[in-house]
Amino acid sequence: MKKIVAGLFVALDGVVEAPDQWHFPYYNDEMGAAVGTTLAGADTMLFGRKTYDSFAGAWPQREAAGGEDADFAKTLGDLRKVVVSSRQLDFAWRNSEQLAGDLVEAVTALKQSPGSGHIGMSGSVSVVRQLLAAGLLDELHLLVHPIAVRKGMRLFDEGEPSIPLALLTSQTFSTGVLNLVYAPSGPAAPVGYEDAKRHLARARQGSAH
Repeated sequence: MKKIVAGLFVALDGVVEAPDQWHFPYYNDEMGAAVGTTLAGADTMLFGRKTYDSFAGAWPQREAAGGEDADFAKTLGDLRKVVVSSRQLDFAWRNSEQLAGDLVEAVTALKQSPGSGHIGMSGSVSVVRQLLAAGLLDELHLLVHPIAVRKGMRLFDEGEPSIPLALLTSQTFSTGVLNLVYAPSGPAAPVGYEDAKRHLARARQGSAH
C-alpha cells in the first residue's frame, strides 16, 4: 500500500496560511533539500483545489520558460496529480484528474493503486486535516519557522478530537527553522500529576549527585 507524505510550511504559532508572505526569508539550500524529500520517490501528488490552482498557475509556465527550476517543474508535470474538490473541474496541466466520490473511500483506493512510489502532498491543509483524522496520512513533514505570524488559518483547528503523533526525525537549519517529521501514533499513556511528581523527584535526586 502506498504511503501518503504531506509537507507544510508552518509558523511557530501554528499558522499555515499564505506562507508566501512570511516564508521566503528562511528559504535556503537546507530547506530546498527537505522540500525535495516530500517529492522524492513520489509517483502521485494529492492536492486540495486551492493548492492545485496555485501550482497549476505557476509551474507549467516555469517548465516552458526553461529556467533554473524547469527540471523541477517538469518533474511536477510528469507526476500523476489528483485533486480534491466538491465541484467539477477542468484541467489544462497534464496528468491531472479529479478525485471522485467520498474522500476517505477514494483516498483509501488511491493508496492501493499500483506503483512503488508514495503519494506526496504540499499544502492542502483541509485535506491533510481530514486524512489525519481518518488515519490515512502516514508522514507529516513540518518546516516550523521561527516567526509568530499572529493571523491566518492554523494547522489544527479547535473543537476536534486530539491526534497523537510520534516524532520520527528532527533537524535544525542554520536559519532556525525546525524540520520535524511525524507519524500517527497510539494514544499517550494515562499519566497524571502524581506520575509527574515522581519523575521530578528522581530528577532532583540525580542532580544532587
